[in-house]
Parts: sequence; structure tokens; C-alpha cells
Amino acid sequence: MIRTLFALFCSAAIFAGHCSTSQADQGDTLDILFLGDGGHHQPALRFRELAPPMANRGIELTYTDDVNSLNVETLAHYDGLIVYANIDRISPEQESALLNFVASGRGFIPIHCASYCFLNSDKYVELVGAQFQRHTTGTFRTEVVRPDHPIMQGFHAFESWDETYTHHRHNADRTVLEVRVDGEQREPWTWVRQHGKGRIFYTAWGHDSRTWGNPGFHNLIERGIRWATQGDPAIAGTYTDQPAMTEIGEDAAKFDYVEAEIVNYPANEKWGTIGKPLNQMQKPLTPAESATHVSIPVGFDLELVASEPEIGGKPICMNWDDRGRLWVCETVDYPNELQRPGEGRDRIRICEDTDGDGRADKFTVFAERLSIPTSLAFAYGGVVVHQAPDTLFLKDTDGDDVADVRKTLFTGWSTGDTHAGPSNLRYGLDNWFYGMVGYAGFEGEIGGQRQSFRTGFYRFRFDDPMKAETPHVEFEFLRNTNNNSWGVGISEEGELFGSTANNNPSVHLPIPNRYYERVRGWSSSVLGSIAIDPKFDPITDKVRQVDQHGRFTAAAGHALYTARQYPRTYWNRTAFVAGPTGHLVATFQIQPDGASYISRNAWNLWASDDEWSAPIMAEVGPDGNMWVIDWYNYIVQHNPTPVGYKTGKGNAYETELRDKRHGRIYRLAVNTTAPNLMPLFAAQATPEQLATVVLPHSNMFWRLHAQRRLIEGGHREIAPQLIALIVDTSVDEVGLNPGAMHALWTLHGLGLLDGSHPEATEAVFAAMSHPSAGVRRNAVAVAAAIESATPKIIASGVLADNDPHVRLAALLAIADQPSSEAAAQAVMQATADPFNLQDRWLRDAMTSAAASSALPVLKQTAASAARSPLAPEALAIIQRVAEHWAR
Repeated sequence: MIRTLFALFCSAAIFAGHCSTSQADQGDTLDILFLGDGGHHQPALRFRELAPPMANRGIELTYTDDVNSLNVETLAHYDGLIVYANIDRISPEQESALLNFVASGRGFIPIHCASYCFLNSDKYVELVGAQFQRHTTGTFRTEVVRPDHPIMQGFHAFESWDETYTHHRHNADRTVLEVRVDGEQREPWTWVRQHGKGRIFYTAWGHDSRTWGNPGFHNLIERGIRWATQGDPAIAGTYTDQPAMTEIGEDAAKFDYVEAEIVNYPANEKWGTIGKPLNQMQKPLTPAESATHVSIPVGFDLELVASEPEIGGKPICMNWDDRGRLWVCETVDYPNELQRPGEGRDRIRICEDTDGDGRADKFTVFAERLSIPTSLAFAYGGVVVHQAPDTLFLKDTDGDDVADVRKTLFTGWSTGDTHAGPSNLRYGLDNWFYGMVGYAGFEGEIGGQRQSFRTGFYRFRFDDPMKAETPHVEFEFLRNTNNNSWGVGISEEGELFGSTANNNPSVHLPIPNRYYERVRGWSSSVLGSIAIDPKFDPITDKVRQVDQHGRFTAAAGHALYTARQYPRTYWNRTAFVAGPTGHLVATFQIQPDGASYISRNAWNLWASDDEWSAPIMAEVGPDGNMWVIDWYNYIVQHNPTPVGYKTGKGNAYETELRDKRHGRIYRLAVNTTAPNLMPLFAAQATPEQLATVVLPHSNMFWRLHAQRRLIEGGHREIAPQLIALIVDTSVDEVGLNPGAMHALWTLHGLGLLDGSHPEATEAVFAAMSHPSAGVRRNAVAVAAAIESATPKIIASGVLADNDPHVRLAALLAIADQPSSEAAAQAVMQATADPFNLQDRWLRDAMTSAAASSALPVLKQTAASAARSPLAPEALAIIQRVAEHWAR
């Protein structure tokens, strides 16, 4: 019988933050045996989803699918036992060992299908507290019925899709903590009981990744483990997946209305169908008045940063420089009045808070005569600006904060539809600039290469434009999304997310096109949605949409929360998607799902019943708070053009009701006293300060500025400080070591991995064994660029890492390496792992990696096929590689 043991290591160094506990506060590590099987619930996969967050909390899980582990000697090594299996029979000796283990004072944690395990044992059913009988499926939230129980104190339930278990053979000697309500039925769902000196915690939650990746499930299981092992569940910290929201008070500003003819697109009709016009239009409110109509999470403060008249148009995007100053692209030309180059009426304005009260009080026009600038990011002391058809570089060289350099980096963005062009520029962890384009697309030449694409992710990088008349630009279209797109987000590990406008508010890019294009006869598919449900949740019924009524139909942005100012629930696993037609900003919780992710619209960060309120962008600012652009326009809809109206040059229907004057920028502050590094940046931080103080900062905003400045400045002398960050094996409360990840890519960007600095290369290889999965993932990605790194990648064990995202990065790194026998053997071993074959993205990555070493892969397959038949999924990979080789 095969026994697989996975041991997880977790470090104790933690960021100071908002969580109530750190691992250092949790006492000794708890050792828990996790018993699974080979059944349809895929326990090994579920283990891999649960083990990392538990390790971060001081709970080490060890996996086995060997029921013979239920013996006195083995169980004696553990504080508790998780069962997640459908094993039919248990022997008398195993039954006795289990019962005595629990009676002696150890913990027993049966989860979900464990209530239909060991069907031959009545004593086991009694121990668990009931037996599974039947189920359907659905998305639901449980009801806490014993909030006074130690496990439930501070736990406020969660929502997930799962199997709706119904049990029978109930043991009356138990305490029910949660029930699932279905009409009049109140099914016991989570309960506890005693057996001798031991404790049992059971929950029916847990069919697949939608629950096992849910942070609420993690919190509940941690609470159950700690209680069952005689510990304190409060160590897990308070959990809620739906924070209490402020209410719109009776003292909110009153609405006034005027007569107007407003286009009405009724629900459940063919796209473009026009209903009876609405005849009343709300008048705009002042910023202070409008703020009284915004509901936000309790404990947050809504603070106005800037608005009209200081902002001289509609704020369409924003960013902050490395002094923490807000830069805003403002437009009056949008959507239908695109001007010829140099004749636009739009500007980029710098907004500064000089007295520290949180409100901008100094406004400087950095650049003007622009026309519909849709995004900006910082580089080489200037700014990169998307302004279709061009991508520009603007710079101030004399210190007056007014651009006196304007160069075109490349041109080719279509201007046929102004709400479908390039947007969401941001500097990525890997030193490329990332963005998103809608269906307007691109047609042109960049860096000597012809490019033609639409709707999807892209990236580019370029040399200092001040050092060449025509800067060299490298460009890559990454992958298609399925409709008009206006959102990009990058996690702290460098994972790429985005949003599309219609019915697909959350997407993830696991594998770029290039890994498919290398394989002759193969191509990538369009990225679908990772959102469990595309619906949004307005707080008013005064919502006007063209289509997809009740769902995201103008989704914008997908910024992740990558700071530590907000409560831990937000850290690196929430994304903010604006829904201007619904007057809201939604908070999506992002959960691992194999080598990709799923997301759930969990709550609103911002929801207004002001019909003019139209959030279009939410980003993490330099203070660690979220900043929101309110487009503040009664008319958000772009097209289709209603009967009787004209279509403008920007493909939007023309109407005088489109506002050109109002626009506000707010921030949602939690703790305005938290330290930031703006004074340090204003004082011109030294390279050593950038590396040692800023690169490990708690806000990714500052880390990226520091990384970029070090690379642009060519500061190779700080290699020792970067290596020190990489070899630091501490992790924070969410399992990350941000300083190490940024240091890896700073080494890469400085060219220190070209063989000229052996210590840097060795630090990268060592980081592939770092306790943080995020560090391992990035170390492997960086190692892909190191010549002949394949043996080190294989030896590190990352191809069999417990984290599927690390496995994916390792396979893609092998795909980037030269062909070799060692690579072929490693990939063939990967294809023999059922876990890899069950995951769509790991299968694709194995295919690309196998094709990179096609000949040795095919030779090894031919040599071993007779004695080791391939699984159907593995055979499909080999067939693809054979076709590639034959072409």
C-alpha cells in the first residue's frame, strides 16, 4: 500500500498588522494527521489547499491515504486527526486505535464526506455525531445558532457553493453550532461533542475548491482544530465575510429632479431594444452632499481628496508618483470629441496635499493638449501615457512639474471606440508594464514587429527614452479576454488578474499565449470568468443598464488590496471592481482553485443611491487606503445608439445629458495615522535605503517604486542587500515575504543573473526552497532566465510542490529552458501524477514543457510505454508533442 506524506514548514516571523494574532502568539506548532483516499472528493488536492494557510497559522498537516495509519504508534505522533475520505471499512484494530486516540484527549476533526466513512462501524458514526444520507447542491450561508460557544465567538459565518448535506442517525449527545436553513428545514451543519477526554469537531462544509479555498472555511477549520486539541479557538481571530455597512441616514442630502428625456433599455429584451423614455432626471449633488449617500464598511471613513472645480474635467484615471503625489488624467473630449494630436482639451494634473489634512490643495497642470488619455504609469523620471492612437512618454526636465519632453513610444491603438481602448497601465513585479485593451484593439508595428490584437492583456518594456531618439520597445500580447475589457490587477506574488465590462467581472491569466505559440499546431483559448457569480448588488433600484441587467455591464478595474492598512481579510486576496452603472465598487474575494483562482463578489466597498455616482477606478494609494474615482455622470452608457440619436466619433450615442464638469476622488481610510514613506521619497532615498527600508515595505505601491528606481538607476552595488532579503526565511500572516519577491526581480532587472554574480544566482536557487510559496513561485520564474537552470529547478522539488501555482511556474520555467534529457524525464514524471492531470492549467504547462524537449520526451515515452501505460490525459499531451515534432 502506498503512503504519501507531505510535510509543510512554516516560519514564525510576522508583519505587524491588523490580525489579532501572529504565529509567534500561537504557542507550539500543532501536528495534525490528514487521512484521505483516492475518491472523487480528491482529498490530496483539498489537503494542498488547506495545508498552506494552516501552516501560516502554526498548524502543520501531514497527509496520508493509508488507512493503516490508524494505529497506536502512528497516531501517538499527532495532536489531532482530520478525516476527509469515503473509506468503506475500518478494521476492529483501527477502530480501537481511533477511539482510544480520541478518548485519551486528542482531537478528531471529521470534515464533510467523513460522515459517510467506515460504514461498517456504528461506533464511528456515534463518534462523528451523525451519518450522511443525501444531498443536492447550492450556494448558501449557514446560520450560527450557538454564538456563545468558544468556536463561534467572533465567527460570523460565510457563504459558499457546496453540497447540501442531509444527515441521519443523529447522536443526541452533541452541541450543534451551525445549521443550514432550507425553507422550514434546519439541518445540523457544524457541531461538536466529547468522547472521553477528547473532543470532536465536525462540519458538513467542504465538497470542492469553492469551499476549501474560502478564507471563512479556513478560519472555521482552524477554530475547530484548536478547540478539538484543547486549545483556544480565539487565536484564529475574528472572521466576517460581510462587514457591517453604514446606512444612508435620514439627514442625507435631498434629491431634486428636472424634466428630461432619458433613454431606457428594458430588461429581458433583445440587445438595443428601447423602452419608454424616463422623464425625470436627478440633479447633481455637491461632493459633500453626494458623500452622505454612500454606504461603506463600518469603521471606514470616506474622505474627499479632490473634485471640481480644481479638477478641470472628468477624472478618467489616476496614479501616484514616488513622492506620493496624486496624478490625474482629466478629460472633456471623452467620449465623442477626440481631437487631432496636439489639439486636445485634456490634461494631466498633479494634485498635492501640502498641509497634511488629506485634501489636495495644490494643483499643477503637468501636461495639456492631450485628447482622451486613458492611463498613466511612471518610468525613467517621467510618465508613460496611453492616449490612442499613441503611447507617449512625457517628462519634466527642469523641475517645474510641467512636461517639456513628449515622445511617442509606439502607435496603433484604434480610436474607433473610445471606451474600448487601452487602459489600466501598471508596473509589474517582473519589471514589465501591463495593461488591458478592449475590442477597439491595436494594429501597428512595435519594435520592428507587426502587432494585431484586441480584447485582452498585454505587456511591454522599453529603454530610457532620453537616451535614444527612438526608444526600443519590447511588446507582447498575452491573451484574449471574452469581451470589452477595462481592468488589470496584480497580486503580491505577481499573479495577473483583470475584468471585462460585460458579465465577466473577474479573470485570471495563468499561462500567456507564448507557451502555446511555441507548440506547432496549438493555440490558446479565450479566458473565461473566474467569478462564481457575475451579479452585482446595488443599494438602489435606480440603475440604468443597456444589457446584462443586474450584472456587471460596465465593470472597470480589478486592483487587488496589496497593503496592510485594512483588516487581514483584505490582504492580497480581495480585488475591487467598479460598477459605474450600479453606483458601486464591489469587493471580490479571490480563492485558489488548483493552479488558477476563483472569485466571489463578497461585499461592496462603496455603494451609493446617488444616480450620478459612477465609480470607475479603485486603487491602493500610498497611504495603504483605497482611493476611488467617481466619474459622477448621470449618463454612463456608451452604446448602442438609440433610435432617433446619432453615433459620435467615439462610437457613443450623442446626448447633451453627458456631463463634462463633475468628477471626484475619494479615499476610504481606516487608520490615517499609519506610517508611510512619502518623507523618505521626498528626501531622495539612497539606493541602500530603497533596498533595505522600502523594498520590504508593507505596501506594494512603495515596493514597486523602489524596485523600478533601483533598476532604472542600474544600482548593482546593492546586490548584498538584495541577497539578504532573499535568504530571509520569515513569512507574514498570509504566508508571504514581499521583500524577498521584490529582491528576486530586482536582481533580475539589474542583470545580476547573467553569471557575473554567482552569489546572486545561488540565492535565487536557494529561494526555490523558501517557506513562502510566493517566494518559491517567483524564484522559479526568475530562474527560468538563468542559463542551464533545469537541474537546479528539478532538484529543488518545485515540480511536486504542495502549492499548484508553484508547480505551474516550475513547468513554465522548464518550458523556457533548452531541451534536455533531464527536462524530459522531469516532465514525464509530472505527467504520471494524477493531481497534475486533473488540473487544466498544469496539463497545458506540461504540454508546453514537453514540447520544449520534444525529442527526448518522445524517446522516453516510446521506451517506457510498454511497461508503464499512459493515463488518457498524459497520452493527449504526448500526442500533442508528437504532432508538434512532426511539423
